[in-house]
Amino acid sequence: MPILDERSLEFLSHSPEQTRRLGVRLGELVGPGDLVCLAGDLGSGKTTLAQGIARGWGALDPVTSPTFVLVSEYRRADSAKLYHFDAFRLNGPAEATDLGLEDILAGDGPLVVEWPERVLELLPGDRMWVKLRWVDDSRRGLRVEACGHRYERLLRQFRIATFGS
Repeated sequence: MPILDERSLEFLSHSPEQTRRLGVRLGELVGPGDLVCLAGDLGSGKTTLAQGIARGWGALDPVTSPTFVLVSEYRRADSAKLYHFDAFRLNGPAEATDLGLEDILAGDGPLVVEWPERVLELLPGDRMWVKLRWVDDSRRGLRVEACGHRYERLLRQFRIATFGS
């Protein structure tokens, strides 16, 4: 687990289950208005990580790939919502606006965005950015970067919850 600096962390997941567990740890920490961006090629583990985030956050329903739905809402027992937005099939930021991305960003639930680079100009500068990369059939490399004070705190909490230091 190389700690690159206070704003970044890099590690290797050895299985989809471990990637999901890492997501659970992060999901336990996200709150209203938080933005988690998941970037990486097809098959790099973005949806697997999103499944863990939603589970850790307390979503009542399992997360499925939002590729064809584009925006999914997941509820907790307390009626709070987590949003999962997939920008893969979008032709640009205007389509994201039409789908209500700006309203979701202004709302009170956490937001997980897959393929965030496709709607980057609509996203606030403060965010958690997770870059996933395919290593082999079971392993994925993850680099987590915190942008902004809130996310630097979140990254410190994540580091402690996941690795104990």
